Amino acid sequence: MSKNKNIEFKLSSWSISNKSTVAVITFIVVLGGLLSYTSMPRENFPEIIVPQIYVATPYPGNSALDVEKLITKRLEKEINAISGVDKITSTSIQGYSSINVEFNFDISPSEALQKVKDKVDVAMADKDFPKDLPTEPSITEMNFSEQMPIMNINLSGDFSMDQLKDYAEYLEDEIEELTEISGVDIRGVQEKELEVAIDLYKMQASKISFNDIENAIAFENRSISSGDILENGTRRNVRVVGEYKDPLSVKNIVVKYENGQIVYLRDIADVQFKEQEKQSYAREYSQPVVMLDVKKRSGQNLLNASTKIDEIIEKAKSTVFPDNLVISKTNDQSNDTRTMVADLENSIILGVILVIAVLYFFLGFRNALFVGIAIPLSMFLSFTILGFLGVTLNTMVLFSLVIALGMLVDNGIVVVENVYRLMDEGVPRIEAAKQGVGEVAWPIIASTATTLAAFFPLVLWDGIIGKFMQWLPITLIIVLSSSLFVALIINPMLISIYMKVVRKENKVTFIHKLEALYEKFLGFALKGRKPYGIVIGTFVLLFVAAGLMYIFPPKVLFFPNTEAKQVFVFLEYPIGTDIEETNRLSKRIENDIENHLKQYEKNGENFLVTSVIGQVGEGTSDPSEGQSGGNTPNKARITIDFVAFTFTKFILLK
Repeated sequence: MSKNKNIEFKLSSWSISNKSTVAVITFIVVLGGLLSYTSMPRENFPEIIVPQIYVATPYPGNSALDVEKLITKRLEKEINAISGVDKITSTSIQGYSSINVEFNFDISPSEALQKVKDKVDVAMADKDFPKDLPTEPSITEMNFSEQMPIMNINLSGDFSMDQLKDYAEYLEDEIEELTEISGVDIRGVQEKELEVAIDLYKMQASKISFNDIENAIAFENRSISSGDILENGTRRNVRVVGEYKDPLSVKNIVVKYENGQIVYLRDIADVQFKEQEKQSYAREYSQPVVMLDVKKRSGQNLLNASTKIDEIIEKAKSTVFPDNLVISKTNDQSNDTRTMVADLENSIILGVILVIAVLYFFLGFRNALFVGIAIPLSMFLSFTILGFLGVTLNTMVLFSLVIALGMLVDNGIVVVENVYRLMDEGVPRIEAAKQGVGEVAWPIIASTATTLAAFFPLVLWDGIIGKFMQWLPITLIIVLSSSLFVALIINPMLISIYMKVVRKENKVTFIHKLEALYEKFLGFALKGRKPYGIVIGTFVLLFVAAGLMYIFPPKVLFFPNTEAKQVFVFLEYPIGTDIEETNRLSKRIENDIENHLKQYEKNGENFLVTSVIGQVGEGTSDPSEGQSGGNTPNKARITIDFVAFTFTKFILLK
């Protein structure tokens, strides 16, 4: 016994000797963990920012062949010279060029963006590059979390489209002011434009050119600053306002005045103020709606964004919007995230209770509490570190916490049981705590290190899947390291204060029966030449299992099959298809889907789906194919949103 008295782990001995300091550290860990947990952004999945750059160049009025020849190929040639480029994908359509540049993951997105910008500038400086572009090429990073809307807000009712558009623009302005929101797109309604349909024969008879008409409209419809004047000791700005308030007043513009003859625009043209050519349609259950696609900013809290949007809608209903305006939310991702977070939180709490119950069965109530306290303290410390790293609370992080739940107590069990053994042998509590931790400190450090080493290679996983999965090993490494800190710093301090030895009567319990059975089995297994047979049999079983795996390979799935929450139907027709034709075909498919879903209606309410949303034109591209720019009149998307699987009613269809 005297030989082991000097075996101490200095860090643990320091914590036992400085109880007040460790108590303050414990309080900081708990407070920091609670604050970090409440402030961590919640979302479905980890945000993946990949080194992928999107170059969009509008060139209206040009065919797809000319766009490819004059813009796409010239940009591709320069971008292809960048080191680290993995793949270049380009699309040239009428009036629009898009290039998607994928880099290796050893290049940061910001570095990739700067490289592409430099090469685009080089291409634009070429004398053969078109100089009549309406705008310079748009160069942006790809961010998957900002491509798909987090919800759709649908406006409908007995109102004109202009009124619905005004209501939608009010919500758009209010929602875009939120820091959590990156943008709001309005679908299903078009901007208005002033159409000037010129009579060619009247124009020629009046000896007027197109430039004359263009200049007359441009010069009349503008305000001009005329400097300032000094009046009564104050300088006042003089501004001549000439912008039209009524668009149809444009037809009264004087286009030509010659020899006392005045030619008004109305004399040679028909002027109309009407909607632009349709670029998008939006429907809910085949009924036209004005839809707002709400997109979340990267790194922001999805649940906070949803709550604030609900508040904006409720405020607008009570103060701005009429009572008969119908507002509905569909495809709301926050519902799934809220349910997922709540379910996993419940799993963690239930896991803590079960772990402590099991420990109580083997170690007794007091010792079980010493070990069980490692779970919340390790979690709080982990949340503090994860919050400092800017990690969001998502499926991968919460799943990792559930996995680590049972491993958190391993180090604590070893420490508590060893100290308890020494106290049971008569060693004083303080000395037993120092000596007990010292005897097992390096073994549990080595044990934790080997576990961390098994997860470390997953952190180096490349590709998009690696970026998606890396938070599982990172979270496990942080949580297990936190549990080691708690076992070596906080637990020894608590043990040195509160641990007591409970003298038990010599009763034969279930644990004693298990120990006796195990001792009997070991005596049988280690007798004679049986150990050789067990070792050889183990290797034979290993090879047999490997052979069976080879002969009957298990099915491999990228992700397990789960109940779908949403179904997306992406429709794509040949390039050049008019949006009206795409809309007609999309309507037919929507009707087929709705007719099929009628079998799940009961008392006029569908218990299987919550909404069927149809969109045609803008914003309907499949995000898995990368970012898409320009008009997409040949594309449509149908979204079927199912009710939560927990609340789905099942009926027998006969």
